Amino acid sequence: MRDRRGVRDARRAQEFGGFIAGAAGRLLLTATLLTAEAPDANPRARRLLTRALAHTYAHWDHPPGEDPYDRARGHLATHYAHAVWHRSRPHGPLAALSPRERLVLVLRLYEGLADEQTAALLGLPADRVRALCDRATATVLHPPPGAVPRAGGPLLRRLQP
Repeated sequence: MRDRRGVRDARRAQEFGGFIAGAAGRLLLTATLLTAEAPDANPRARRLLTRALAHTYAHWDHPPGEDPYDRARGHLATHYAHAVWHRSRPHGPLAALSPRERLVLVLRLYEGLADEQTAALLGLPADRVRALCDRATATVLHPPPGAVPRAGGPLLRRLQP
């Protein structure tokens, strides 16, 4: 009995290690975009990612067949949406956006989720997601005077996968 458990735990750890090797970089960038921190100084994004990966590992075997990347990304998004981290003043090209606008923009443009998928993940109507994405895109392309250094098109191209 104990040998089976050890083999199962070793297999689980190996599978999760493979997942981490393939997905951690992209998930860290997603978390960094959400927290609007600089890529080289992103402690809140790293904490957010650590929580998402711990949650993913805890639910690794349940339900079978579920994409672990979707689970981790979903946890990143929902935890960010409900966390107090968004109360600090963000910096960078996405700082002019509200936390919800930043979340929608990152999920839609960087993660490539459809309006309907984003709406389901956030519990919002698809029309609301489209409106938030449109407003966020307009703000990034044409920020209010003095709000943030103009990032414009290159930022949006960098966000798209």
